[in-house]
Amino acid sequence: MKKVVFLFYLVFLPFEVKAISASSAIAMDLNSNRIFYEANIHDERLIASITKIMTCIVTIENANINQKVTVGDEVLKAYGSAIYIEVGEELTLKDLLYGLMLRSGNDAAVVIAKNVAGSMEKFATLMNELAKKIGMNNTYFYNAHGLEEQSGKGNTSTAYDMALLTKYAYQNATFREIFGTKNIKIKSSTKTYSWTSKNKLIHRYDFVTGGKTGFTEKARRTLVTTASKNNLDVVVVTLNDPNDFQDHITLYNKVFEEYTPFLVLSKNNFKIKEDTYYEKYKLYITNDIFIPIKTGEKDYLKINYRLTKVKKPLNGDKVGEVEIYLKDKLIRKDNIYIEIEEKHQKLNWFQKIIRWFKSW
Repeated sequence: MKKVVFLFYLVFLPFEVKAISASSAIAMDLNSNRIFYEANIHDERLIASITKIMTCIVTIENANINQKVTVGDEVLKAYGSAIYIEVGEELTLKDLLYGLMLRSGNDAAVVIAKNVAGSMEKFATLMNELAKKIGMNNTYFYNAHGLEEQSGKGNTSTAYDMALLTKYAYQNATFREIFGTKNIKIKSSTKTYSWTSKNKLIHRYDFVTGGKTGFTEKARRTLVTTASKNNLDVVVVTLNDPNDFQDHITLYNKVFEEYTPFLVLSKNNFKIKEDTYYEKYKLYITNDIFIPIKTGEKDYLKINYRLTKVKKPLNGDKVGEVEIYLKDKLIRKDNIYIEIEEKHQKLNWFQKIIRWFKSW
C-alpha cells in the first residue's frame, strides 16, 4: 500500500524546482486548470506593472480601440515609465495599448482610463468587476498603471490570480496580438514612435508568445509570460523575483520536458455514443481538446458529458458541456454545440425573428 501511495504522489503532484528565487510563482496550462509548478501562489503581493494586463483586456472589452483620442491634461499627473505622449496629441486607443504593454507607459494608462471610463477611479471599478467575474478572489486594483498610491496602497494580487487573468485575456485575439508584439512603429498626429517590448524573453526564448514586466521599489520585479510548444500552451507568473527571466526559462524547460499534450477529443471526430436524444443531429466542439500529462497519467483521464435536452434547438446552439477529469479533479470544461440541417429545422415565429436579426 505504501508503494501505491508513493507512486500516486509522484504522478499527480506538480514538479519541484529548487532554483526558483521568486517569493511567489506559478506555471499553469493556458487551456485547462492544470498547475505544473506552484510556490506560495495564493499569497497577496504588490504586482506593479503586470497590472497592465488587466488594463489592456478591460479596454478591449469596454471601448472601440480603433477610435482616436486626444491626450488631455490628465497625462501631466503621470510619472515613472512613459511613452512620452503630450497634451493635444491624437492617437488611437489601440496605439496606446501597444505603448502600455510594450513600454509599460504609465502616461498611456492614465489617458486610457480617462477615455474609457471617465476617470481613474471608474476605470479601477471596471478592473475589479472583471477580477471578481473570473475568480480573482485575492486581487484588488486601485489604478490602471500599477504604481503605489500616495496613501501607500497599491494593486495587490497573487500568482494564481494573475495566471487566471492571463488565461482569460489570452482567449481574446486582439489581446494576444498586442501581448505578443516584439516591435512596432506608431504614428500619432504629431510624432512617430518606435517601441520594443521590455519583455526580454520574447526576443531571446524561441517559444515565448507574450509577456508583461513590472517593477516598483516595494513590489520588486514582477513578470508574466506565456509560451507554446507542440500544442502545449503555458503561462508563468513570478512575483518579487530578482532572477525572473531565467526562472521563467527554467520553468518552461521543465514543463516542456516532463509534460506531453494528449489529444483527448478531436473536433473532427466528435461523437457521444451514449446519447440518444440528439442522435439525429451532429454535435460538435469547436477545438481539439489537448490535456498536458506526464508519463503514466493517461489512464487516469475521464470524460464526462453533460447534455441539456433542448426541445427545439437552433443550429449552433449550446446543448451541453464536456468535462475532462484527471483522477477526480476537473481540469477542463468545453461547450458542446449542435449542427442542424435546414430540412430538420422547424422554426416558430420568434425563432425566425431571432435568426433574421442574427443574419444582419
